[in-house]
Amino acid sequence: MRLIFATRPSALARWQTRWVISALQATHPGLVCEEKVITTQGDKILDKPLPEIGGKGLFTQELESELLSGAVHCAVHSLKDLPVENPAGLTLGCIPARAEMRDALVSARGYTLATLPAGARVGTSSLRRAAQILAARPDVTTASLRGNVDTRLRKALDGQYDAIILAGAGLTRLGLDKHVTEWLPLEVMLPAPGQGALAVQCCANDQPTLSLLAALEDNSTRKAVTAERAFLAGLGGGCSLPVAAYGQSSVIRDQFSVALTGLVIPTDGRTVIRVTGKGTDPLELGARLAAEALARGAADILSVERANV
Repeated sequence: MRLIFATRPSALARWQTRWVISALQATHPGLVCEEKVITTQGDKILDKPLPEIGGKGLFTQELESELLSGAVHCAVHSLKDLPVENPAGLTLGCIPARAEMRDALVSARGYTLATLPAGARVGTSSLRRAAQILAARPDVTTASLRGNVDTRLRKALDGQYDAIILAGAGLTRLGLDKHVTEWLPLEVMLPAPGQGALAVQCCANDQPTLSLLAALEDNSTRKAVTAERAFLAGLGGGCSLPVAAYGQSSVIRDQFSVALTGLVIPTDGRTVIRVTGKGTDPLELGARLAAEALARGAADILSVERANV
């Protein structure tokens, strides 16, 4: 059998696609796989902050169009970039075991978040990260940081910023984690829903492809990220919003249980709404905690943030 994979052109996207291909071919000897490189809107516009050009599917729409047209069989995504609603006709064929979910701080001068001098310039492409940085260090400033992982890392090492914040998974996958100055603890920097996880998207009626992808499915990761994404969906969706969530699944008496922490925070970092809970139904758990966050004032925060985007 032959599978064609849609992939973005960045080094990280290519690595992730080739990792999936390698894992599939190890499980299904004789499987032939090809890559089709597709440039998305998010790859093209690099001179504006992400929230200004944000919207659903900034890094995914073009890949999804290729899937729906039948030109490719699969598309590999960083799950945190994928809108919470699949387009009609598409599904997440598998979610492999999650990698590093934490964010990492990189500083050419060796600063940690605690040792950054007052007024330090911290680069990030994420409102979620910027808000949590300011919650911990209201005396620093945040600045837009765009580009692929290697581009952003080079800007940090060249001293264009006093520090930058990146998703740790991208650094570890590309073998660049030696540059990490500090792994930020979850108490300080809660990740984006789905961060560290990959998702392989395919057509919902493509049973041969679904059967092949099933070999890479990690049920524990699926349960955890489903709860995280349900939390985001309950707040109205939008991966550019300052929303964070992290779920951990465990087995209790032969039944999966998920412990979920969700966070909504304005971009000035002055108010933090943090909710926690446990449940056996990830969708119900995420929706329940989203409702709790909204009742505690998240609706007002998010309406302001959406108006500012």
